[in-house]
Amino acid sequence: MNERDFVLLGGEQIWQGRIVGVRTERFRYPDGEEVEREIVTHPGAVGIVVHDEEHVFLIRQPREAVLEPDMLEIPAGRLDKPGEDALPAAKRELAEEIGRAASEWEHLKTFYPSVGVNRETVEIYRASGLSDEHADSGEHERIEIVAWPLDDLDGAIAATKDAKTLIGLFLLRDHLRDG
Repeated sequence: MNERDFVLLGGEQIWQGRIVGVRTERFRYPDGEEVEREIVTHPGAVGIVVHDEEHVFLIRQPREAVLEPDMLEIPAGRLDKPGEDALPAAKRELAEEIGRAASEWEHLKTFYPSVGVNRETVEIYRASGLSDEHADSGEHERIEIVAWPLDDLDGAIAATKDAKTLIGLFLLRDHLRDG
């Protein structure tokens, strides 16, 4: 065991909302020090970098948490419950948010959006081979679909502040350069 290893001693749920929860958890390090952390729990999320030969399909929507009325993002959504498989969730979100299905799927990256306080994981997929497929999320979402020119990925990168979108667009740019 090295000095950065730790053991989870236990914890308790202190609050649970519709989507996220907050836990306090205690950890012990090899030197005997114990620490307590507040941790946000989340069932996880998916993001889809979806494109055809000419466009990457993005969405604009309000993001109240960061006071942004017009955030540019890749299509994305949360897993309905912990343990839900990410690929079926990504397919559902693609149909709900931009009315598309894809015949080609590639997992690009799994990442933690905020490792200091949040246990959420985000799975990023690349989707192509598009066709029409609509699904109703049952929620009123204020989404505008944006067909961004594929040859201007740098412009899309410059136009967003969203982490999953930045990661997805950088990965798509690398894929297209290498492909």
